[in-house]
Amino acid sequence: MTAPGLRRFIEGTRAKVVPGERCEMCAEPLGPDHSHVADLKGRTVMCACRACYLLFTRDGAAQNRYRAIPDRYRYDPEFRMTPAQWDELGVPVNLIFVFRNAEQDRHVAFYPGPAGATESMLPTEAWSEILAANASVADLAPDVEAVVLRRAGDRFEGYLVPIDACYELVGRMRMNWRGFDGGEDVWREVDAFFDRVVERAEDARPAGDEA
Repeated sequence: MTAPGLRRFIEGTRAKVVPGERCEMCAEPLGPDHSHVADLKGRTVMCACRACYLLFTRDGAAQNRYRAIPDRYRYDPEFRMTPAQWDELGVPVNLIFVFRNAEQDRHVAFYPGPAGATESMLPTEAWSEILAANASVADLAPDVEAVVLRRAGDRFEGYLVPIDACYELVGRMRMNWRGFDGGEDVWREVDAFFDRVVERAEDARPAGDEA
């Protein structure tokens, strides 16, 4: 999925107010924390004002061509996964994100690196087992949300995030990558990204919800 509206992420720059930046649907001027809409036919992500964003929050809007990207973050500190399950995914790095492509009716895995996001084959049975064991990420919305998995030794972390957050992560890694393993700067960026995800997930958690 390429994303003209997320070019600042692909090129590795920080999200900021861009003079003259406007909604790609109605040309309304945009602020720094604007929303995004996925164009499912063109496989792109578009910057959108709040009014245009709300038009596409319900299923079937615009004959399912456009879909609002939700602002939902979820982190489960008890995420369940084993080293054997990770190995079954066949991913050559310790960080991947997975989303469901509704048109192809399958889950698709990508891993970030110095060249951007690279697609990886995702064994259906292995992935289904992971979803079945982790209700916190099993209800991801097709095309607009992703599950991000991170491995640290024998410990595994799982997050549910908007798809545009994945492109932010890819862009930051691409900008900071140095040498063979990325270097210290890129992994500091990765840690900071996940700190922000956890913070947003905790802010969104209902009072009394310890899951």
